[in-house]
Amino acid sequence: MTSQEKAHIGRPRGFDADEALRRAMLVFWQQGYEGASLADLTEAMGITKTSMYAAFGNKEQLFRKALALYDEGPASYGPRAWAEPTAAKVAAAILNGAVRATTDPDCPAGCLGVQGSLAAGELGHPARELLVEWRNAARRALEERFQRAVDERDLPPDADPARLARYIMTVAFGIAVEAASGASREELQEVADAAMHNWPPV
Repeated sequence: MTSQEKAHIGRPRGFDADEALRRAMLVFWQQGYEGASLADLTEAMGITKTSMYAAFGNKEQLFRKALALYDEGPASYGPRAWAEPTAAKVAAAILNGAVRATTDPDCPAGCLGVQGSLAAGELGHPARELLVEWRNAARRALEERFQRAVDERDLPPDADPARLARYIMTVAFGIAVEAASGASREELQEVADAAMHNWPPV
């Protein structure tokens, strides 16, 4: 047995890392990056600060891992939407997914990708930059999908993929802000439906 293996055996984590990360994600989602103190995080995760640093790194690294988990879970409706057969169905899947995810009674209202950096000062700069890139990456992926739709004549030849992508993402993130402000799922679904009424005809 190597010394590394002995060290690993001698320092068992004693906690469920996946569950601890899920709980950290919910704290960041509810309180934002700066609003989530280390005490809040470790209490929710059920671990000490030492264990948190050993398992996840510092607060910024923990936030990155929490955002990745959010991407794979509550926000996974986005990547799944790209596979829809038409651009209109892609757009509807994103908006409907935003409504469901931001009003899930088992999770904080709103979107981690929006609320994570609200009212962030200098200490929250890394998280703010990370989330700006996270949102921009989603918009660029959507733009590419809509460009494909133009090329395949699923959208009119004069359709602007960049403008359509920004439109859908702006509505989706607006839905998240409204959800965090207390809007109901029914009210937000009406917003999503209204947005689709402006979709360009083929």
